[in-house]
Amino acid sequence: MRFQSYTLRFNPRLSLNEAGKHVRDGLSTALRTGDNLWLSCDERTTIERLRLVGPHEFAEHTSYPLADLLDLPSDEDEEIDIEGMGEANHYLWLVGSHSLRRKQPDPNHQDVAKQLDKLAKVKQEPNRNLLARIPLLRNPETGEYELFREAPHPTKPGHILRAAQLHGSGKANELTDLLGHDPHLKHFLKIPGKDNGLDIEGLAATPDGRLFVGLRGPVLRGWAVVLELLPEEDKHGRLCLRKQDGATEKYYKKHFLDLKGMGLRELRQVGNDILLLAGPTMDLDGTIAVFRWRDALHCPTDGFVDEDHLKRLFDVPHGTGATSGQDRAEGMGLLDKDHILVVFDSPTDARKPEPHQVLAAAYRLPA
Repeated sequence: MRFQSYTLRFNPRLSLNEAGKHVRDGLSTALRTGDNLWLSCDERTTIERLRLVGPHEFAEHTSYPLADLLDLPSDEDEEIDIEGMGEANHYLWLVGSHSLRRKQPDPNHQDVAKQLDKLAKVKQEPNRNLLARIPLLRNPETGEYELFREAPHPTKPGHILRAAQLHGSGKANELTDLLGHDPHLKHFLKIPGKDNGLDIEGLAATPDGRLFVGLRGPVLRGWAVVLELLPEEDKHGRLCLRKQDGATEKYYKKHFLDLKGMGLRELRQVGNDILLLAGPTMDLDGTIAVFRWRDALHCPTDGFVDEDHLKRLFDVPHGTGATSGQDRAEGMGLLDKDHILVVFDSPTDARKPEPHQVLAAAYRLPA
């Protein structure tokens, strides 16, 4: 499948976290609004904004610390692991992975016992359990889209747009509390995300207020899972989940998709359809593909989505051999009605032609 490279250029003063990892090396989701491209890195507590500055280049990097816009569940230095962003009704929506984290051992370390002990440790990080919205408004003078903790509605006098997040207590929120009783998913909440445990990756926001949330894991007997949510603001200014007609579990619908054993990595709404970026649920090199879920917005109940409603559009290459573990497609944004832009986790050196730059790939959608 042919593609067009797009250069993403970052500000060196904004691009390194405390551990020295560059934002370009962990891109996890992408979203375009106007001339702005919004990106997140899975090991940060910020959202990055670039601007289209040429035919195939985004630059003028700005970083928004989420601790300034939301009340994070934990210390602001703890990563959120943002894995999905969406936009609707003057709000930017974002979701963390909601996954447990298993420590990464060093197989070459001299102290083998210490590394074995490290591999046995599983950690829960509260910031990962974040589902939130942030006012997103276009500045009429600059043309830039900007984020606010609160701001006047641009077309409804007297109405205020406010940042809010799904309420919860301690290390959980309403969604994880509900999933803890789900007959299909409850057992996977205790398993780390990269071990086929619960791992959210991908979010699509619709104009009627619904959120479609994709799960990278678990994949159940080959069926991937998409949760359909309907958040609303309560009297305390917090988000809560509203009951839905046709939902077996009352507060969310479950859609089981036949993606040939792959889990979800990104979701993007196109009309009544949803584009899906799918790939392995485990930490391995495997097929990554783009699907179109036909008429996704018109599923009245929980159920199965088979090949009749899923069209496989094309595969996205990934690293192999000497580049194994690299160039894994993680984020997918809509460039326009005919093209998507794919960003990669752990990009190869070939994708980094200059310091503080990385190449994304634009693909034309089949008619």
